[in-house]
Amino acid sequence: MNRSKDIAHLGTQRADAASVALRAAVIGTIAGLSVFGALGVLARREGRSAAAPVNATSHVLHGAQAGTVDSIDTSHTGVGAVINYGASIFWALPFTWWLSRRRDRSAGQIALGAAATGTVAGVVDYGLVPRRLSPGWEHALPPRAVATTFGAMALGLAIGALVTRDAGRS
Repeated sequence: MNRSKDIAHLGTQRADAASVALRAAVIGTIAGLSVFGALGVLARREGRSAAAPVNATSHVLHGAQAGTVDSIDTSHTGVGAVINYGASIFWALPFTWWLSRRRDRSAGQIALGAAATGTVAGVVDYGLVPRRLSPGWEHALPPRAVATTFGAMALGLAIGALVTRDAGRS
């Protein structure tokens, strides 16, 4: 190939990757907000503080007892929020890459892709990664609430994809 064409192609690939990453940041932020909302509502329904399941994620540093902390503090809530938000961005990346492979996806296809991503996230987070690296929500919530939260993440991914649809033309 012509060297100038190679350079132009590389520039296009970088622009595409940057576009996917930026869109994933937006989609992941919306998914993260959905996760935080679900965790808060589900915790309150269980008679716990809205912060408890977010605090539980800090079990990575503090062990299982992190799920017993109901107050808001930097050590538990701050750490848990950062980890949960990062995970939302992480799962938004493959979903957004999938969206970018075909630009004319229907709302139904987007919803199915988001549901598949949420399902894979649940299987990976609670079936494949070491327990110490899981979200830890089970330290503050029953299993059905944990599953519901992955559904909320999928809903957030789908909403994010629809909101950013013009930017990515999916």
